[in-house]
Parts: sequence; structure tokens; C-alpha cells
Amino acid sequence: MSWEDKVRKVIPYVPGEQPVGKVIKLNTNENPYPPSPKVAQVLKEYDIDDLRKYPDIYGGELRDKLSERYGLDKDRVFVGVGSDDVLATAFLAFFDSDSPVIFPDITYSFYDVWAQLYRIPYRVIPLNDDFRINREDYVTQNGGIVIPNPNAPTGVEKSVEDLEYIISNNPDSVVIIDEAYIDFGGRSVVPLTDKYENLLVVQTFSKSRSLAGGRIGMAFGSKKLIGYLNDVKFSINSYTMNRLTVAAGVAALEDEEYFEETVGKVIATRQRSAIRLRELGFEFPESSTNFIFARHKSVPAEEIFSALKKEGIYVRWWNKPRINDHLRISIGTDEEMDAMFGFLADFLNR
Repeated sequence: MSWEDKVRKVIPYVPGEQPVGKVIKLNTNENPYPPSPKVAQVLKEYDIDDLRKYPDIYGGELRDKLSERYGLDKDRVFVGVGSDDVLATAFLAFFDSDSPVIFPDITYSFYDVWAQLYRIPYRVIPLNDDFRINREDYVTQNGGIVIPNPNAPTGVEKSVEDLEYIISNNPDSVVIIDEAYIDFGGRSVVPLTDKYENLLVVQTFSKSRSLAGGRIGMAFGSKKLIGYLNDVKFSINSYTMNRLTVAAGVAALEDEEYFEETVGKVIATRQRSAIRLRELGFEFPESSTNFIFARHKSVPAEEIFSALKKEGIYVRWWNKPRINDHLRISIGTDEEMDAMFGFLADFLNR
């Protein structure tokens, strides 16, 4: 047996392309607007000597601010290096049984990667033809449940009432609701963490607070649930959230006016873009996110994807069953979206 036979092999998550140069980047759901000016001020004035000291293992002032904003005790708040870090830790902490973890078949493609990496049995449950979850499908034997809401890449939101139905009918499993896009028009289930000890709600600063490069994620749950999550985190790396990122996160939370302004701009552009895409022959479900998941009525998605990329306009396309004729188009600025629409109008009418 060689050393290679002892390697833990897994097919990794494939992120969207990160092109360099002057392009229109609508493929990774980043916010098209910069972080709050208060974040810029913190970075400009940061005392470099502060970095010689280890950070607070719980997230320090950032956890305090999150606790205050969401009206939860500090021991019910967890912070990590982006929601991917939070979710990976949660998979490791909560899914340790012979029963399969269940999540949708069309969803965030990191879920099955973590399951495979950690040797967690899992089963995907197909969305219906409208890309929606049937809540009764999740009342079944399982070792845990993960549901993104709104879903990615479809953009479809599930009602709080349906999610509570799933949570309440699975008292013996941890239910994770991944709310990466909740700020773009969805209703959060964070208040349900007061009622259900087995519910973990995960959010991020990457989308609505324009800090994808800052890597800030958080989770909310019962004191017991967050305690178990911390136990696993502290068994891997206690000092994940650096001091500079904490300071930037606090500044972002302190600028609620800017947060609401930029989120409002993204929503307005999404609504305008939906009208224009339909005029161009696209169809798609109603989106509650900062992207639209669309298919053209007559032109294959791969063909459109390739043409856009050649023009320096990047969107996301997956060569996967059920979604290989769809494009996920992130919402950019009005100017970026108009540039894409101008190209599409010429290309689709050629």
C-alpha cells in the first residue's frame, strides 16, 4: 500500500471564475457596491500593533454587536470565517449518525462536498418542477437537514411557515437553515431559534454587506447548540476570526443606513432586470436573492454563457442534470446590467 492509498480523496467544490482585468462580473453573487464608508475608515485608521495579539476566540466585539442587533444572548451567537467555515464546522459537529443528512438536489454544491469529506451519509431530495421544496419530503428518517433559504442557485424562497413545519417535525435532528441571501427580500427564521433547540440559522456578510473578501459568517441557535459548535471549532482552530476582520464587521453593523440603501438598490435593479430579461425571451422563478436563475425559451444556456464570456461578461452555468439550460445571473449595477442586456439584445436577435 502506498502513501497515496491513505489520502482522503474528495471531489472539491468548484467556485465561480475570478477573472482579472476589465470585465463585467456577474457570476459569484458579490455585491456590486463597496462596503460601508465606516469600514473604509476603520481600515484606514487601524492600529497595526493590535495584530501582534491573538484575537478573542468568540469573535469579541463582533459577537457583541450581532447579539445586540438580533436580540439574542451572546452565547447563542457564533462567528466564523465566512458562512462556508460556519457550515463546514456545523456539518462536522452535528451530523454524526448512520442516518443520511438530507438536502435538496438543486442547491449549494458545497453541501455534498462536506458530506463526502467528513464521511457523512447523505441523500438529496428532488425539488419539484418549479424548483420548490415539498415540505412533506423532509418528514422522514434522517441524520440532519440542510435547507438554504432562499435557495441557491434557484433564488426561490420557502415560507417561514413551511420551514417551521419541517423543523417541528424533526425534533431529533439538527436542522440548518442557510440564509446567505435572506437580506434581499426574504423572511428570516432566526426568531424560531427561541422556540426550537435543534435549529441553527447561518448567515453571512459576503452578499448584503459587501464583505465577500472580508470573510465573515455567523450562526444563531440555542445555547446548547452553539456550545457544541464552539467545542468543534476550538478543537480545530480557536483563533479563526482575526482582529482586523472583527473591526471591519463591527463597522459594517454600525452603518445600518448604508446597508439598507445598498440592499434597496440591488433589489430595485433585480426587479428592473427581471422585466428586461423577460422581454428578451428568458423565463425564471421569482427571485428573493441578488441573482436571477434564468433559461431562454429558444437559445441553449451554454451558447449564451460562452458568448457572454467572450464579450467579457461573466455569468454562471453548470453542466449538470436539470439545470444545464439555466444561467445564474448576479445582479450588478444598473450600468453593468444594461451592458449585458445590450449585448444580449444583439446576440439573441442575430
